[in-house]
Amino acid sequence: MKRFCRFVLPWVLVAVVLPAQAAEVVVYSARKEHLIKPLFDAYTEKTGVRIRYITDKAGPLLARLKAEGRRSPADLLLTVDAGNLWHAAEEGVLQPVGSAVLKRNIPAHLRDPLDRWFGLSVRARTIVYNTRKVSPGELSTYEALADPKWKGRLCLRTSKKVYNQSLVAMLIARLGEARAEEIVRGWVANLAVPPFSSDTKALQAVAAGQCDLTIVNTYYFGRLLKKHPDLPLAIFWPNQGEGEGGVHVNVSGAGVTAHSRHRDAAVSLLEWLSGPEAQGLFARLNLEYPANPAVKPDPVVAAWGTFRADPTNLAKAGELQAKAVMLMDRAGWR
Repeated sequence: MKRFCRFVLPWVLVAVVLPAQAAEVVVYSARKEHLIKPLFDAYTEKTGVRIRYITDKAGPLLARLKAEGRRSPADLLLTVDAGNLWHAAEEGVLQPVGSAVLKRNIPAHLRDPLDRWFGLSVRARTIVYNTRKVSPGELSTYEALADPKWKGRLCLRTSKKVYNQSLVAMLIARLGEARAEEIVRGWVANLAVPPFSSDTKALQAVAAGQCDLTIVNTYYFGRLLKKHPDLPLAIFWPNQGEGEGGVHVNVSGAGVTAHSRHRDAAVSLLEWLSGPEAQGLFARLNLEYPANPAVKPDPVVAAWGTFRADPTNLAKAGELQAKAVMLMDRAGWR
């Protein structure tokens, strides 16, 4: 019997352990394939865990998860913008994950207070200006862009984009609804042309002289300058003074689905995505900032300089999103 246990029991243990290690993790991703496949390939090579993924926009993925319910094959939802992550959590499609690794790697303001989602990359939504028309000494805060001196000089992206909705939601969280509406009305009054459908088009308008400055996510700036390095564009980090809040940041992030069939494997993948190896790759693929503060940004991103970010928990971007949308509508931001 001892000999039986000595030789047979280890094989029994292997048979029990291996299926868990080799589990397939299914990811629903609102990030495009070229931004996630290198990460998943690296994880599979490292662990042997297969990753199957489906990509779509954030709204359809959430609707799919809700429709599938307990039948859903998804283990992880990966999406962009804290507002979308918050909405997914409130709709009940994500579950809490009590992971010491995730809490150690991801700062508190970049993750859900109830641990249902975690930021994995950071994007700053900041001011970009035409260096031939604006001196950085003229710039200070987001709020100051409502000053009449910028009349006919500002470009913005449409209010329909969640990135702008989150920006306004965080203004409400920091300054209150009345003051936020006053600011947004000032921005609208200062528009040089109607809002654009994308950050890239807004940047191109600034470079072409249609307007003098805009508010965009930094990775759009990085992409455009990579193709056209001679454009007269530069980044300005607003709200850096005492009591001014800091630069508005947002995240792409992920959470384990409520009905995950491979929960432990999904948590392990999420933890790896928050670690140094994945964070460097994750941020570099789209010229974003690592969510893990121990990981340095790509040299291209680092060259833009350092800034102090708004430390308000990004759950507010979701909690106040509906108010932000109504405020933007009242202010005439289309």
